Amino acid sequence: MTLPRILITGFEPFGGADRNPSWDAVSLLAAAPPGGLDITAVQLPCVFGDAIEELRSAVLRLEPDLVICTGQAGGRPDVTVERVAVNIDDAPIPDNAGNQPIDRPIVEDGPAAYFSTLPIKACVEAARLEAVPTSVSQTAGTYVCNHVFYGLMHLIATERPAIRGGFVHVPFLPGQVVDNGKPSMAASTIADALRAVVTTAATVTADALVVGGATH
Repeated sequence: MTLPRILITGFEPFGGADRNPSWDAVSLLAAAPPGGLDITAVQLPCVFGDAIEELRSAVLRLEPDLVICTGQAGGRPDVTVERVAVNIDDAPIPDNAGNQPIDRPIVEDGPAAYFSTLPIKACVEAARLEAVPTSVSQTAGTYVCNHVFYGLMHLIATERPAIRGGFVHVPFLPGQVVDNGKPSMAASTIADALRAVVTTAATVTADALVVGGATH
């Protein structure tokens, strides 16, 4: 029996940090994957354009059945499974190459947005069963995370329709917040949530009919 091939990505550190919780967590997950799943972790550069090219290269090389990209959402208190990617780059800070695009489409003449093709609410429910605070997010921002999320979904829509894909944001690590008191989560806990998300996304097709919306 062929194992489902799963590509999971995290980002290199950015904004002057020396670690990125997304890469720490996916590295832990790939080192100890759930039974029956073939997981490869790839680190993406925090650079507009280059990040999508690296992701595309990994997809073409690995030919995965499922792709889940992850990134840091500093200040969020929980793991958040993203619902939608929007076709806009509007960078509040420069990327690691000094680029700071403002109000620029990711794909010229591309759709305004793409929805994740993961069973996002079922993924949230599964992660919560592992006692990890997790929720649905209605925005992936307008920085490199959303850039990659949109790039992934555009690739799936136009070239690889058999792939399922989506994006998950994760909180700061404890060591990143010792001087500011912002919410944080251990990399091992984040990895537990991602393990539940990956397992659910690989095995569940119909999403859970539960509340995951927001009033604002």
